[in-house]
Amino acid sequence: MTVKADIDKCTGCGACVDVCPNDALSLENDKIKVDEANCIDCGVCVDECPVEALEME
Repeated sequence: MTVKADIDKCTGCGACVDVCPNDALSLENDKIKVDEANCIDCGVCVDECPVEALEME
C-alpha cells in the first residue's frame, strides 16, 4: 500500500505534514506533496486529513 494525494481536494492546511513521523509530506504551492522514498505507509496522515485528500492505495 502507498499514500496517494488528491491535490484538487487539498486545501494546504498542513495537518498531515504535522503528524507525519517520517517527514515524507510537504506543502508545495499550498498543495500536499508525498515523498514516496521517505513514506513508511503508516496511514497517520490519511486519518488526519480533514478534507480526505489522502488515501491508502
